[in-house]
Amino acid sequence: MSKNTKLNPQDIYFLPLGGSEQFGVNLNLYAHGGKWLAVDCGIGFADHRFPGIDIMLPDPEYIEQRREDLAGMIITHAHEDHIGAVAHLWPRLQCPVYCTEFTAAVLRKKISEAPQSRQIKIKIVRAGETIDVGPFKVHFIHVAHSIPDTVSLMIETAAGNVLHSGDWNLDPHPVLAAQTDSEAFKACGQKGILAYVGDSTNADVPGRSGSEMDVQKGLADLFRECKGRIAITIFASNIGRIHSIAKAAKDAGRRVALIGRSLHTMTGAARDCGYLRDIPDFMDDDEIGYLPDNEQVLIVTGSQGEARAALARIARGENSHIGLRKGDTVIFSSRAIPGNEIEINTVRNHIVSSGATVITPRDTKHTIHVSGHPCQDELADMYQWLRPKLVVPVHGERTQLEAQAEWARRCQIDNVIVPGNGMIIKLSGTPEVVDHVPTGLLAVEPGRILSADHASISDRRKLQFTGVVHVTLVMDRRGDLMAEPQLTTTGLIDTGNDAELKVEEDLIIEIEDIIADMEAHDRKNDHAVHEEVRIGVRRFIHQLMHIKPLTTVHVVRV
Repeated sequence: MSKNTKLNPQDIYFLPLGGSEQFGVNLNLYAHGGKWLAVDCGIGFADHRFPGIDIMLPDPEYIEQRREDLAGMIITHAHEDHIGAVAHLWPRLQCPVYCTEFTAAVLRKKISEAPQSRQIKIKIVRAGETIDVGPFKVHFIHVAHSIPDTVSLMIETAAGNVLHSGDWNLDPHPVLAAQTDSEAFKACGQKGILAYVGDSTNADVPGRSGSEMDVQKGLADLFRECKGRIAITIFASNIGRIHSIAKAAKDAGRRVALIGRSLHTMTGAARDCGYLRDIPDFMDDDEIGYLPDNEQVLIVTGSQGEARAALARIARGENSHIGLRKGDTVIFSSRAIPGNEIEINTVRNHIVSSGATVITPRDTKHTIHVSGHPCQDELADMYQWLRPKLVVPVHGERTQLEAQAEWARRCQIDNVIVPGNGMIIKLSGTPEVVDHVPTGLLAVEPGRILSADHASISDRRKLQFTGVVHVTLVMDRRGDLMAEPQLTTTGLIDTGNDAELKVEEDLIIEIEDIIADMEAHDRKNDHAVHEEVRIGVRRFIHQLMHIKPLTTVHVVRV
């Protein structure tokens, strides 16, 4: 934030630190009256640019520096891209957390494994209730989604009212709860809405998202057509889909087992809150195998091709209880998150190699997936109910944000601002972008959290493409070699290939020549030796292989 920019406490501002121009890592901030309100705090999935990293977090540094003024955090629902970062980042924010009952149940399970966050104060709020969080009066509005207890937020301030949608759709026949509370949104519209800050996931999709009840019927029909065992992969947090699968399996005369730890976690939280009580109990994965193949349904994690998830491990033959074979059917009851296509195709290839059949939503006449996010006709309904003066599209990549912006204009909403992470937008008065603040991502490793641009990740990325050469030189104080240079190469040479092994022999001779050509006083200087040899090794490999490997040189003086 620029030193000269001061936020007027009489106005209301919106600042996304994550989740705008990207899927996942949602972290949104509102400012008013000298205080801040955070909405959602989620994870994202790492791609090939982050070797060794699975999970990304939004960087909360900006609001951490102002945490004395952070009145609270509200979590709209329990999907990972909205709740998954809370246990990781709360120690840096230390504010009250508000959410609905099911969301709280999921969050408690997460923080039970995060000792540093066990002091979180979770305050449960029911849909339809209103709470005061500092200068913000927040009304929780029930919306239909693929997970229970999802809410939108009407944020009232002295500067005006903002509707933060979270994830939602207008499913006419939800399988777990009531339809989206359209009357509550109409009431918000009558009070007046400065800005609609809303979900853009399907803003480029015409029509409506469909109903989970249609999925339940479609899966039952498809299950009856399958002759052998069925494995179906979904997002573990899609409780509505788990309910649909269980109902469909019962209709088709099959029993269901859950494969994947996160599925057990989510369904446990759902049962604790009174959901999934109207379906048969799930079987253990080591028990269901005793049933005939045509009586089995396995719900497995890994719909996005995650290498360590249950589906990928089963497809690779690494599960001790379950393997795929000819006659089995694997159903992808999900959509691919942009960027995950390569990983998903890798898993599908393993499945096909086993002899099993793969079915995706494009491969069948049956409805086996609907989105939990609004399509264009649903967005139009929301605009009509709220009549906002401004639309701020969030939750999507640039393509989806621009699609909602264009759709809002076609729906006669003149003021639209497409945000980017770090953009401070004044929502009251004349809407405008007033400043930008630094933002970034954090990478989660098993034992630490580090910046996404940490040098170790950058080095790993280089190793993926260029390999590495380690050189050890034992020299005396005068700069003479006391032994032949020792080399270790990774990702460059096949030591079982005599022709390539000669490259190492030639490289050793090259290093000896480099040192022999150096001035006597430079050979006594460790840094000079290091740089001359490092540059020479990279030049030598580049001339042979046209790549420049990461090169380290260790000088040992005796």
